[in-house]
Amino acid sequence: MNTALHGITVLDLTRVLAGPYCSMILGDLGADVIKVEAPGGSDETRQWGPPFQHGVSAYYLCTNRNKRSLTVDLKTKRGKEIIEKLAAECDVVLHNFKTGTMERLGLDYLALRKINPRIIYCSITGFGETGPYKNLPGYDFIVQAMSGLMSITGSESSGPQKIGVAISDILTGLYACIGIQSALLERTRSGKGQKIDLSLYDSAVSSLINIGSNYLMSGQEPERLGNHHANIVPYQTFRSQDGEMVIAIGNNHQFVSLCHLIEQPHLSSDPRFQTNADRVNNRKTLSTILQRAFEQQPTVYWKEKCQYGNIPFGAIQTLEELVSDKQLHARNMFMTASHPKAGTIKMIGSPLKLSKTPVDFKRHPPEPGEHNEEILRALGYDQKTIEELKNNRTI
Repeated sequence: MNTALHGITVLDLTRVLAGPYCSMILGDLGADVIKVEAPGGSDETRQWGPPFQHGVSAYYLCTNRNKRSLTVDLKTKRGKEIIEKLAAECDVVLHNFKTGTMERLGLDYLALRKINPRIIYCSITGFGETGPYKNLPGYDFIVQAMSGLMSITGSESSGPQKIGVAISDILTGLYACIGIQSALLERTRSGKGQKIDLSLYDSAVSSLINIGSNYLMSGQEPERLGNHHANIVPYQTFRSQDGEMVIAIGNNHQFVSLCHLIEQPHLSSDPRFQTNADRVNNRKTLSTILQRAFEQQPTVYWKEKCQYGNIPFGAIQTLEELVSDKQLHARNMFMTASHPKAGTIKMIGSPLKLSKTPVDFKRHPPEPGEHNEEILRALGYDQKTIEELKNNRTI
């Protein structure tokens, strides 16, 4: 099968989430990803749980498919030599060690560029490799707090809340994919690689989008609006007779349709609600009126009415409901795979749907060192040397 990144080899020195998420996407797209850990396995997510399936962590499984595993002690001379040999043949090096660690190991960009001028070298850190915070440890929760994301998440009564997943890690992983593929494309013109310096903090701040722009224009600190939109009304959650749902009105035509749907057409000509700006200024009044209407009928009633009237609607689904969603099954967003230790595992699929070079799920998330011999033999190591490396714990 043709894959978009066939022929690209990624040396992945990352662990936990941002880096492994990036390298998994590259692997899904066809790159040969070599996941490097310390002997025995040093990706912390292998131990994070429950749940575990036959001792294998669900957290680890979520970001490590389509990779081969190599265990190497980077602090040893012979371990460093292995990484240098791999770097000479790889297209991409990806790491998320603290600032300065790769320099101390002698595996920084300048050192590896001498071995391979075509190398794309991507560094992921909490705060970047420059600036006064460069040596601080960076974790998603800390970054959500510092970036302003928590200050705008939650309601007035709840206080600041974190987002339900490690969003700054996920965003940084996506930015890393964009940066790496852009650098690979540029390399086809120049023949030279380059370094990419990414931080969780920068990535999280970039996600402030309209809220950040609102502040830069007005100088006003945003309110925590819970499930309300800062710039559009009504664009929020409502309680139905038996559950909760989201109505997202993006223009005046949709608002007129909504008013007819709830059998209160006069609302669309009410001077308090005629334009979106009017509705934002009278948010609480309009929300109260709509809430009284929506709580008169069950969610399925409003779903059918909104679909018929082309009004953007979504029921708030539990994960149990989500995994039964026929739309997601039609889009192959859930998959199963065989794992040598965990048995049959279930995973979330890829949202990337490429017509010519579709994603390929060819490898289960590997066990530590599962591919040591395969990778080292390809580098020219004979079996005797591989056994020596095992015995002295270099691999």
